[in-house]
Amino acid sequence: MNINEIQDGYVIDHIHAGGAMRIYRYLGLDKLDCSVAIIKNAKSERMGRKDIIKIDELIPLNLEIISYIDAGATVNTIKDGKLIDKQHLTVPQRVVGVLKCKNPRCITQTEQEIQQVFVLADAEKKQYRCYYCDTIHKPED
Repeated sequence: MNINEIQDGYVIDHIHAGGAMRIYRYLGLDKLDCSVAIIKNAKSERMGRKDIIKIDELIPLNLEIISYIDAGATVNTIKDGKLIDKQHLTVPQRVVGVLKCKNPRCITQTEQEIQQVFVLADAEKKQYRCYYCDTIHKPED
């Protein structure tokens, strides 16, 4: 397999195996006009298996989405073929526009222009609570 190095763009690394497609969908990477490479189940000494996403363009990235899906991921910024920044992500305190409240009485169900906002309730369980109605959202929901 031959995937060339990128000159300007991002490498999202250390994604838990199987998580790359979810990040791809949430970030809307299918709408880009640049090259995007997804490497699934790459061998990793630290993780066993991991996924990697390479984006061949410097675009605005929503790190909140990436860190919600996989807080252990790293985002490497490449400029002129050189690594200029490496960000180690952590579980975000707030998630905006990613989750949807499942409570039918929540104001976000009737007022469509209100953004879905969730606040971290339990970092270990990765549970978030709706900012408006306090409904708990669990990762498996």
